[in-house]
Amino acid sequence: MIKEYQTVKEVVGPLMMVEGVSDVKYDELVDIELGNGEKRRGKVLEVNGSTAMVQIFEGSSGISPSTTKCKFLARPLQLGVSEDMVGRIFDGMGRPKDNGPQIIPEFKRDINGIAINPVARDYPSEFIQTGISAIDHLNTLVRGQKLPVFSASGLPHAELAAQIARQAKVLNSDSKFAVVFGAMGITFEEAQFFIDDFTKTGAIDKSVLFMNLANDPAIERIATPRMVLTCAEYLAYDKGMHVLVIMTDMTNYAEALREVSAARKEVPGRRGYPGYLYTDLSTLYERAGRLKGKEGSITQIPILTMPEDDKTHPIPDLTGYITEGQIILSRELFKKGILPPIDVLPSLSRLKDKGIGKNKTREDHADTMNQLFAAYSQGKQAKELSSILGESALSETDLKYAKFAEAFEEKYLNQGFETNRSIEDTLELGWELLRILPKTELKRIRDEYLEKYFKKD
Repeated sequence: MIKEYQTVKEVVGPLMMVEGVSDVKYDELVDIELGNGEKRRGKVLEVNGSTAMVQIFEGSSGISPSTTKCKFLARPLQLGVSEDMVGRIFDGMGRPKDNGPQIIPEFKRDINGIAINPVARDYPSEFIQTGISAIDHLNTLVRGQKLPVFSASGLPHAELAAQIARQAKVLNSDSKFAVVFGAMGITFEEAQFFIDDFTKTGAIDKSVLFMNLANDPAIERIATPRMVLTCAEYLAYDKGMHVLVIMTDMTNYAEALREVSAARKEVPGRRGYPGYLYTDLSTLYERAGRLKGKEGSITQIPILTMPEDDKTHPIPDLTGYITEGQIILSRELFKKGILPPIDVLPSLSRLKDKGIGKNKTREDHADTMNQLFAAYSQGKQAKELSSILGESALSETDLKYAKFAEAFEEKYLNQGFETNRSIEDTLELGWELLRILPKTELKRIRDEYLEKYFKKD
């Protein structure tokens, strides 16, 4: 039952206290009407006896407690979902912002979905080709996985996100593929970059975009990733699509959480973030995966910028605990002009072994992956040694490893944001680089694969 109250006691930041309420529930949606007739939206954050704390989405400026009316709608925040959403651009609250028609929803879904029950999960095992060698070969993305990108201020994570959205596909599958892209707290220029890139390359035809800009209310930022995942769940589990969810920037989302937490006068945790940051992030990340008996799936790539390039900061730290690996962008590689600047040695995909090999990618994938990791690591050490002691201090083999490391960065990692390599192209490039080294050094590759693929001209 919808009830209206004119008993606003106080307004603090994005929060409003309403007294004398009854039968009001947590997460309930609220219509707020100001004295001048302007309307805003909010949701119930807390109910204490007959007092409700309401979080205002559009900000609290201009609200006068004495003239403001609140109508409690007895339902949570919902998103109207339909297959017509594919190809469209929405704001952070799910309203069309591409001048297209309103969506006629097939269903209205509560955006506060629940994490997938572990018993209902199907194990991720299918390779997703992103067209980026450093990911496909060395840190493989598997359908149903959560694989975040750890970036830093000024690094080209936006270009990487657009490249993945444009190029990603499930190999050897007839099922429909869609990308649901969510941006939180990004600038107008960044938003325009994504819209232009998706439109120019035709990626928009298989995508749904949700855009929350930096000048939009911070409170809206908390709802945006839930809008994204609600749309993805509908496309995946109702329509049987393989859905890739890309969310940027999770740091802006966590900052919005911190802002609301401070307004509620909660006891802060590490660096001022709320103590429930881990729980809150897990309610988003754990909505990715595959369900037994369902054709569709959700694969998640959350992108976050590490404050002060610090991997131990609470946001990347907690994200790493919840997700299955991480792709780390390197400022050092970026300064060398290597794009995308993926630092493969500290990067990790915990499920890569499940999505590679015969009948998935190629039989030599695992062996060449291990050998490239080992050779690049040894090559970097050789280069460091030569910078300290000079090249004359290196053995002939060390010099070859140093040469390998340079070629690996220049040819393998530095593919730019426009090149789309198939997994076969990437594997062949890997073999081309391994031929720089003596055959006797390739101890991580089985003899039959050396016999088949190593041939030197």
